[in-house]
Order: sequence, then C-alpha cells, then structure tokens
Amino acid sequence: MNKIFYWFKDFISGTDKLLLGICVFLSCFGTVMVYSATRFTLADGAFISRDARTMIFAVILGVFAALVISLIDYDAMARLWPLIAIFCLGLMVSLFFFGKAPDARSDAISWLKLGSFYFQPSELLKIGFIITFSVHLDYIKQDINKLSNVILLGIHAMIAIGLVILTGDLGSAVVFMLMTVGMLFTAGLYIRYFIFGAGAVVLVAPILWFEFLSDFQKERFSAIYAPSTLTEAAYEKAIYQQQQGVNAIGSGKIFGRGLFEGVYTQNGLVPESENDMIFSVVGEELGFVGCIALLILILFVVIKIFVVGQKAISMTGKLICSAVATMITAQVVINIGMCTKLLPVVGITLPFMSAGGSSNLCIYLAIGLVLSVYRFSQFRQPVDYKYGKLYTPFSETY
Repeated sequence: MNKIFYWFKDFISGTDKLLLGICVFLSCFGTVMVYSATRFTLADGAFISRDARTMIFAVILGVFAALVISLIDYDAMARLWPLIAIFCLGLMVSLFFFGKAPDARSDAISWLKLGSFYFQPSELLKIGFIITFSVHLDYIKQDINKLSNVILLGIHAMIAIGLVILTGDLGSAVVFMLMTVGMLFTAGLYIRYFIFGAGAVVLVAPILWFEFLSDFQKERFSAIYAPSTLTEAAYEKAIYQQQQGVNAIGSGKIFGRGLFEGVYTQNGLVPESENDMIFSVVGEELGFVGCIALLILILFVVIKIFVVGQKAISMTGKLICSAVATMITAQVVINIGMCTKLLPVVGITLPFMSAGGSSNLCIYLAIGLVLSVYRFSQFRQPVDYKYGKLYTPFSETY
C-alpha cells in the first residue's frame, strides 16, 4: 500500500498540473460551445448532440492517453521512431485506397471510416512527424547547417507535407510547414536557408494552384484576395460561410448575446459552426470579452509549453515542445483568420474548441509528449557520457 501511495505521490508531483488543467478547462469550454452550436439539431427528447458526445469521449480518452504517455520516457518513445513513421505513413497511404471525402469536397479523401466513426490520419501524422523530425534534428545536431543535411531534412518534411496535400488537406499541409519552420529555427538553422525556402515556396505556389487546388478552393482564395475575379454568384457562394461567421461575431458586440442565445448559432445560420467556425459561436454568445478570454487561455498554454521546452535537458525535448507550441499557434492563427475573413477557409480546427474526435484526441497525444518532457526533465540529472557514437544525456538513477 505504501508503494502505491508513493508512486501516486510521485505521479502527481511529476505532472504539469497547471498545463493539463488549463487544457482540460479549454476542452470543457469547447464542449459547451459545440453543444450550443448543435442544440438546434437535437430531436425531441434528445439531451446532447452526436458532435458534443463524440468530443466528450475523445477528450476523456485523450486526457487518459496524455497521462499514460507522460509516464513514458520521451527519449524511449523517440527510439521507436521507425515504427511510428511506418504506422503513420501507412495510415496516410491507406487513404488513397479507403479514404472518404465529405459531400462538398469529393477531392478531399482525408478520412477513414471506422464503423460509425471517422478518423483523420493527418492529425496522427502530426504527432509522428513531431517525434521523427525531432529525432532527425537531434541526430545531426551541430551539423544541421551542412547542405546535405538540410536537403535530407527538406525531403523528410516534404514526405509528410506532400502526402497531406495529395489527400486534399491543404490546411494541415500549411500547419506541417509552419511546424517544420519552428523546429528548424529552434535547432539553429541559418537564416539564409529560411530565405531560400521562402523563395522555393513562391516558385512552387503556381504548381500547387494549378495542379492540386480544386476550383472550389481557388474560389475561396479569390473571394478573400481577388473578389473582382469572380462572378457575383461565385463570390457569394465562396464567401457565404465566412460572411455569416463575421456577422455572428459582430452581433455579439462586447459581452455577447448570452450562452445559448445567439441568433445565428441557434438557428444554424453559420455552416460548420461547431467545427471550423466555432470561434463565431464564442463571439456571438460571449462577445469580445469571451473571445479575448479564450485567446488568453490558449496563449498561456502555448507559453507554458515553450517554458517546458526551455527547461528540457535534451535537444529532443526542446524540439518536441517547440513543435507542439508551433502547431497550436498555427492552427489558432489560421482558424481565427478564417472566421474573421482574413484568411481563406482551409479546414483547420481551433485546438481544444472545435468538434471532432481525431483533432481532440490527437491534441492530447501532443500534450502527453510535453508532459513527458516536463516529468523526465524534472527528475533526471544530465551527465556527459559518450563512447563513440553511443551517448546518453542522462544518468541511470534519479
């Protein structure tokens, strides 16, 4: 009994309770917003919508998974990178044979149907990429700026980005690109390579536009940046979702219309309000104050993850935290940009807030990695041991 007590005490003391607590609070907040966004779909006598129920299940499973992952040495997980890479890439490749697409986007084969549920492998690929790219960067360390190593890193990143683009998930591809940039910056890549990479993106953009984007995706971009190139009917169709979202946010003013009282939300006037446009629900029902409170909480999570990374005693730990923080930041910026008509709709969820089992489960897998970095950086003492190419940054006991 004493052993169980001391194990539990060590487990609690080694868990970043503040980070996990804020994440769970955000998920509870998000679940309430998803419930509000889907109340109008409830049949008589129904208590909760399928979207809200799925989110609750995914969050509970995700929190449990995060706590389990936090108990596993992240360096031990990193050593399993070949298996992780094969599994994640295998799921992505399976989309070309078994992938399902929504009715509005027949080209976006981004989901696998598992019974009555749909799973998006690109969400899990983010976790696999965080681990494998961190291992890759840690392996080359001081030689990161050698041209041969930079080319190999680019190939590594483009495998993931390319697969995501080919399955029609442009939004996730952008997130992968930003994660790559964040990790390379943390690892110390020279600025000139970033400039060269930005130039390469500019050169490749026309190919992406003409060969990979559907007509509907092109219209969404044009509706934001070149509306005069579209007919009136095409513009209204392409901008409708975002315009309704902006109208909903604006109608909330400072303090909002009140929870479950939003006219746009409760009448289903904003398409995908429970998912990509969940920020419009917050803006309409909780107003400017609610939106700012939400952004402050997410900012705190991002800063906390960066702090954990700064205190990590291995480069792998720093890179993992950098990637997770960049991933969350990128998704928040893109999602809110979509909801406010600053960016085109590219199908990116708002972390902890949007409906979706895949996104909510996988965000907690990422948080689990951060919790592992926190735990094992807290209890392990660094040593300078190296024999040939075999080395360890940690002592055997702690």
